[in-house]
Amino acid sequence: MANTKSASKRARQTAKRSLRNRSVLTHLRNLKKPNRSNSSGEANQLSSLISSIDKAAKRGIIHRNAANRHKSRLARAAAAARK
Repeated sequence: MANTKSASKRARQTAKRSLRNRSVLTHLRNLKKPNRSNSSGEANQLSSLISSIDKAAKRGIIHRNAANRHKSRLARAAAAARK
């Protein structure tokens, strides 16, 4: 339990931010990965997935290097699927 007024406000803010961040992380995990069969739809799907990852990194929900790692793996998988 918070002892001061400012500590209780911090606890409320942290709870609110944690809930918001958790929903974004859940959204990222549940996004569909690009499939190998449809190459035209794959580009749109890949760009929206990368955009979502960039937005999460910009807001500090995931680390910048983690976002870059995820994007790199997605791009590598998409390139392998095209071959």
